Amino acid sequence: MKKIKNESELLKEAIRVGARYFEARGAGEFESTDHIDMKVRAIYFLLVRDKVVQPLASHDENLQSMRHKLAIWISKKLPADHQLLQ
Repeated sequence: MKKIKNESELLKEAIRVGARYFEARGAGEFESTDHIDMKVRAIYFLLVRDKVVQPLASHDENLQSMRHKLAIWISKKLPADHQLLQ
């Protein structure tokens, strides 16, 4: 897995956008005390269920890969001139 530039910042943005998507879909709400790993898993599985992202292979389905997948997802959704993509 190749690390992408600004991956940690992209992950933060993915969680922010993903949480809004999660709530808009009626899947639930995140609390400020919820652990980031729980948010990553929940957002990833909802995006896979809605066929927004392609699922990871079962042997690659770990938290690090999910984080990477969310960072890639948000990088494709941001405008080309966004500061996180520079």
